[in-house]
Amino acid sequence: MDILIKKALLFDGTGAAPRPGCDVSIFEGRVQSVGKSLDCGNEAEVIDAGGLALMPGIIDSHTHYDAQVTWDPSLDPSPSLGVTTVIMGNCGFTIAPCRAGDRDLIMRNLTQVEGMSLDALRAGIVWDFESFPDYLNAIERQGVMPNVAAFVGHSAVRTYVMKEAAVERAATPDELSAMRDIVSDAMAAGAIGFATSTAPQHNGAGGIPMPSRLADDTELEEMVRAMGAGGQGVFMLTKGDRTDVPYLEALAAKSGRPFVIAALLHNPTNPDGTFADLRAIDSARRRGRELWGQVSCCPLTMDFTMQSAYPLESLKAWQPAMKLSGSALKALYRDADFRAAVRAELKTPAGVRLFNGEWHKIAITQVSETKNAEAEHRTVAELAGEAGVDPLDWMLDFAVAENLETVFTAVLLNSDEEAVGRMINDPNASVALSDAGAHLTFFCDAGFGLHLMGHWARQLQVLSLECAVHELTGKPADIYGIADRGRIAPGQWADLLLFDPNTVDRGAKRRQFDLPAGAPRLVTDAVGVAGVWINGERVVDGNGIIDATARPGHVLREFDA
Repeated sequence: MDILIKKALLFDGTGAAPRPGCDVSIFEGRVQSVGKSLDCGNEAEVIDAGGLALMPGIIDSHTHYDAQVTWDPSLDPSPSLGVTTVIMGNCGFTIAPCRAGDRDLIMRNLTQVEGMSLDALRAGIVWDFESFPDYLNAIERQGVMPNVAAFVGHSAVRTYVMKEAAVERAATPDELSAMRDIVSDAMAAGAIGFATSTAPQHNGAGGIPMPSRLADDTELEEMVRAMGAGGQGVFMLTKGDRTDVPYLEALAAKSGRPFVIAALLHNPTNPDGTFADLRAIDSARRRGRELWGQVSCCPLTMDFTMQSAYPLESLKAWQPAMKLSGSALKALYRDADFRAAVRAELKTPAGVRLFNGEWHKIAITQVSETKNAEAEHRTVAELAGEAGVDPLDWMLDFAVAENLETVFTAVLLNSDEEAVGRMINDPNASVALSDAGAHLTFFCDAGFGLHLMGHWARQLQVLSLECAVHELTGKPADIYGIADRGRIAPGQWADLLLFDPNTVDRGAKRRQFDLPAGAPRLVTDAVGVAGVWINGERVVDGNGIIDATARPGHVLREFDA
């Protein structure tokens, strides 16, 4: 026996009621026994939980750590927030496969679609791979703190085969054949599945659509078939209007593989939209198709400046702004025709759009000119109303006057707590969408699991704590076929989270400048976390990460069918 955790309130990850006063013994990285008054050997480390709660570590199934993992194997801040396993490569936004000559193109795409600093990516990414199998091998060589599983990503595969044409046209038969081979090789090497996006807000550098958005139906079907040919793999898609749930059900029927559909967020201008998708998923499941809708338990809140106004970039009228910077961008913002086109589009209903003209949900967080300090923490709607001008005109004029350095905060989606509570309790939904590793200057939802436990279970009691734990552990382990994780039982890997059920939550966001090249990011701290173990090694205590150089994690390559 290596470790004995005594007298814990045990949440085993199955959704069963918690068991007080439980002991858990760990030997060689796995749970050895679970019970009461367990004996321990003389060599064991004994930890008195003292009534704290013990649960399996959180499985974060929607992350974008694909670049960060090459320079930061600890995948900060996820382990300190209770996460012991991450799945990356979601939406198909990966960095492998990639030829040396295409690296800058891949990085430029990430700066736009995932809100990453190009300087940080250029300074940080360690390019010691080309193929997807090379990439997994490179991660394994360097080691990781949490366990890591990875999707093979559609946009990277398309770029590898088609280069610049990947954002211009459909694939030829020969190109399709080459892409099928890459996906098959990736699955053989241990990819957890294949991921893609058809979402209109997913644009690369200069507003060019991400490569996966140029794929036709034939290509999507061929990629999913290549993924599932060996009886393995999960298909993950961030959907757009043309890839609705009925379309995906038909595709699932052809492949026989589980589908995870993102991103189902509540939009107050289309209040039934997400629930309609969940009803359609339910109908498909009743017909034998394993579809899951990925929902978020967090309000989608973004910090941004008008230098890169991500909340507005799904608007077609905004596309010219994505190609400009500096004085040219300010000139466009002053242009009356540009403003009229944006206003007109905002008045038109849309199926998938981040911002829908709710100006009372955009506020000024930080001004660049001290003379404007009174505008901080006030909404654009309020300020424009006082000035007697249109909100779009007011925001653009104010931003231009501050050299586009004003920091705005937008509460975009998932702000209706009654609706979000219904979503996270839907049996066809999987709570995820942290986007950890991406949108680093916009938001930080890496603590989504602690938020589910603290805000939704403890404070609002929308679901029980045991249900919240199951949602974060045993359930994603089952969906993705992650063997021997997500539960506390003999033989399971000892991925564990010790926490105070009376205080557990995530802290407030804060900005720090610790990315490569000194680039900034938003982070959040854990509240009520007392310990995290990964494969039996403690990596977090009540003060956070114990040793940032610890590498107990596994690169996961084998999954249950």
